[in-house]
Amino acid sequence: MEAKSSRIIVFGAGGRVGRAAVAEARRRGHEVTAVGRTDGNVTDPAAVARLAAGHDAAIVAVHDPGARPGEFFPAVGRALAEGLPAAGVKRLVSVGLASVLPTDSGHLLMDTPGYPQEWREFYVGHGAGTEALRAAAPEALDWVVLSPAGDFDHEGEPSGGYMPAPAAAESRITPVDFARALLDEAEAPTLHRTHAGVSAA
Repeated sequence: MEAKSSRIIVFGAGGRVGRAAVAEARRRGHEVTAVGRTDGNVTDPAAVARLAAGHDAAIVAVHDPGARPGEFFPAVGRALAEGLPAAGVKRLVSVGLASVLPTDSGHLLMDTPGYPQEWREFYVGHGAGTEALRAAAPEALDWVVLSPAGDFDHEGEPSGGYMPAPAAAESRITPVDFARALLDEAEAPTLHRTHAGVSAA
């Protein structure tokens, strides 16, 4: 993808990760459409298609605190799977959750001893969104879900790099470094139809 001529749409552009993705995309010379909650319903395939028309890639970092996670995230996955191909968008990079990534042991992070369980409904809903995307996405949509291997570091300084990593509760990455991973995968895909974690390098 040529940096100067690419058009990238960022759904969820008002959040910390979305803002970082918009900033990184613009820094690289992309033409960016920043979509917030009031711009259109990301659970509606027709709205997704309308907003995404004319773009080369989509980055999705959405969350609706007022919706049930088990309903919202799968609805988003299905809407992206239908709406993005209808708009001619071929690449999707979506922001996932470390909780539903496997650790070195093979167990999901949310199932490891001591991991907080009070938000389990959110974890499970997020994972269901990825599975809905996996089930509904046609071959024409090349997608990946990326998440921090552990959590975001909102206070630290960016390291300037990142690396692939299995889920680990202590792993941290700044939104700025994470945005680099998102844009790298949007520009030159290396991961396909999978959920992968990244940590600071």
